[in-house]
Amino acid sequence: MAARLKAHYQTTVIPALTKEFGYTNLMAVPKIEKISLNIGMGEASQNTKLIDGAMNELTAIAGQRPVITKARKSIAAFKLREGMAIGCAVTLRGDRMYEFLDRLVNVSLPRVRDFRGVPSKSFDGRGNYTLGMKDQLIFPEIDYNKVDKAKGLNICITTTAKTDAEGMALLAQMGMPFTK
Repeated sequence: MAARLKAHYQTTVIPALTKEFGYTNLMAVPKIEKISLNIGMGEASQNTKLIDGAMNELTAIAGQRPVITKARKSIAAFKLREGMAIGCAVTLRGDRMYEFLDRLVNVSLPRVRDFRGVPSKSFDGRGNYTLGMKDQLIFPEIDYNKVDKAKGLNICITTTAKTDAEGMALLAQMGMPFTK
């Protein structure tokens, strides 16, 4: 079964964006390429067990196993040596990506306390959007009792849009609740 959001993109979003921006070619319509999830754990240099918890949580959130990110160079002030595990990341594409975005927009973001929408200023100038979460407990897949420490999470949505306006229109059509 194809993802619900993918069908919504093909039936509703493509015609709306074509009308709004006047695309003549169907391939010129922006689409979401990938979603990258990243947990950076600076404290993991002292306590290596923290990485295991982050890996398990990211696996539950994303539905696929993340890779461990390692330090590229040594920094003495941070007590960090080259090759130490300092985080984990996962890249979602295809149906898993649409499934995750659907859960993020419709289930997880509304669970944030005092939620008024995501900031519209987090675009990078090329139509890609980055969102930072302070705490991973907004995802229903995570059991509150098994969490040892609240970890932040970066969500980066990479699109084929050329400008921020096109990227914002695409994400707004996909259901992303931007602040007014």
